[in-house]
Amino acid sequence: MKISIFGMGYVGAVSAGCLAGNGHEIVGVDPMQTKVDLINNGQSPIIEKDIGALIQDAVADGRLRATTEALDAVMATDISFVCVGTPSQLNGNLDLKYIRRVCERIGHAIKAKGAHHVVVIRSTILPGTMRDVVIPILEETSGLTVGSGFGVCNNPEFLREGTAVYDFHNPPKTVIGETDGVSGDLLASIYEKLDAPLIRTDVETAEMVKYVDNCWHALKVGFANEVGNICKAISTDGHKVMDIFCQDTKLNLSPYYLKPGFSFGGSCLPKDLRALTYKAKSLDLDLPILSSILPSNTLQTERGLQMIMSKKGRKIGILGFSFKAGTDDLRESPVVDLIERLLGKGYDIKLYDKNVNLASLVGANRDFILNVIPHIAKMMVGTIDEVLDHAETVVIGNGSKEFYNIPARISMGQVIVDLVRISEKQSDGEQYDGICW
Repeated sequence: MKISIFGMGYVGAVSAGCLAGNGHEIVGVDPMQTKVDLINNGQSPIIEKDIGALIQDAVADGRLRATTEALDAVMATDISFVCVGTPSQLNGNLDLKYIRRVCERIGHAIKAKGAHHVVVIRSTILPGTMRDVVIPILEETSGLTVGSGFGVCNNPEFLREGTAVYDFHNPPKTVIGETDGVSGDLLASIYEKLDAPLIRTDVETAEMVKYVDNCWHALKVGFANEVGNICKAISTDGHKVMDIFCQDTKLNLSPYYLKPGFSFGGSCLPKDLRALTYKAKSLDLDLPILSSILPSNTLQTERGLQMIMSKKGRKIGILGFSFKAGTDDLRESPVVDLIERLLGKGYDIKLYDKNVNLASLVGANRDFILNVIPHIAKMMVGTIDEVLDHAETVVIGNGSKEFYNIPARISMGQVIVDLVRISEKQSDGEQYDGICW
């Protein structure tokens, strides 16, 4: 394929060398004549393992050249990758001046070209940038409409400095956010030989994925460092601890606990977080990541409360209020906290949870409901139908399978507030509202 790459910095140069090495014809574009000259002389403008040899071979074989002219590059290619920098501003926001400038140049070139062209943003940009900045600029400068006159995709990169060439050929995934299937097909064909999952989605999701990845990596580093600081203070080897931690790929390093939803609760997580952060304080350690988890959890409970209170009507029905499906444990259940607060605000509440049946509760749970929250027993009913007959707002509090068909059972005038994503339906603002979707 004939591909132009705008921006011969780190991502652009690696992409140019690797794509040319795969047999594509590449035109690199950069306003700095020094970078253009380096590439045309077969030299890499960046220091990165293996990229120098790739660029040298590609230039020698005639598969890679560079220019300062956007028109030349767009005319000679079918698809353009935008790999320019998006540096931070003082307030933390992205500086999009390079994105804007390049999109203007590409748009004018597409107008002069008079043929269909696909623009792919590889630069890291915040969700909404494609719709609010990239597409409007391209449409204005080209005089064409996205999806018909030209195509646009978002294709985030997952390259690590020092191993970028390896990462390009062995990515953890390839993500394509597309505005139309034709553009997505063209871009996907470039990656068809890679042994990696190919995910095609909307542009906003693709934009967000890169930030989730990088923030997760940053969180992992910070988390491991805080664990290491505690371990050092108690004369324990933090590397041994984390080596054992990482051997658990069923829960620790897995998709478990990584789906957005409601607050956590139960007898373990809140208690153990409080204990470990207390231990850290006793050792005069400041651990901002670990110390912020419980406050963050409380804010999510508050978010759920505000969602429920924003709905019309004073009659609330709650389906599932143990801290998770399949248990009768009410200890530190965030849904119980919701119930307490709604009750205090005068809401008329009915509750259903087949596992929280007063007659079958024994031991600690029986004592808890009788002695700590006895008023909740008075609101409990024996069937889902009783809740649905009562409620103007139906709250799904845990993921019990018996609640899966609730969206199909509600009546006109009722609304669902879903705290667990019992349905794949997206929030519509009318009869269904999900806490994080």
